Amino acid sequence: MLLKNEFEVDAPIDAVWDYFQDVPSLAPCLPGAELTEDLGDDNYKGLVTSKVGPVTVKFGGTAQVVERDGASKRIVIAAHGAELKGKGTAVMNLTAQLVPTGRRTKVKVDQDLQLTGMIANFGRGMVADVMTVIMRSFATAVEDNIGRLQRGEQPMAAATSVGGVAIGIKAATLALKRVFGRLLGIRRWYEYA
Repeated sequence: MLLKNEFEVDAPIDAVWDYFQDVPSLAPCLPGAELTEDLGDDNYKGLVTSKVGPVTVKFGGTAQVVERDGASKRIVIAAHGAELKGKGTAVMNLTAQLVPTGRRTKVKVDQDLQLTGMIANFGRGMVADVMTVIMRSFATAVEDNIGRLQRGEQPMAAATSVGGVAIGIKAATLALKRVFGRLLGIRRWYEYA
């Protein structure tokens, strides 16, 4: 499934691009992600813990930066992992494209995600909502860390984690907004028909 998210960071594009080059600093900004080993040559080993609905899964796997284009400010990361307890797998190709918007930077993220196992049973809508919540938390952590670096402070070692319950509530809220938005659209169409 292809998931698309975007967010803005209150920093110039060069500062955001520089931060995106430092994968060991970037990885902890993603809630539930933990970089466990730098394998060299832009290859990394890590863990990702995720909660979708009532299910919490922990994946172990690898990630590799497969493309860096400084001229167009585009980075591509390929990751794959397997559940530590269970038979599920996750394969993701992530593309981040940075675009200047004045003093701010828009980050467009495309995630081509394939899931197997129990987590795959939850459907695209729930997975997309959870990823949207995670990306919002990621954006906040990235912006905070870039601000800290610009002020000469140490970046946070890990993002303030979004707990499983908080992710579930926020994802459910997004789902309800989507459903009610569709219902209102149908009602308005029916009234004008």
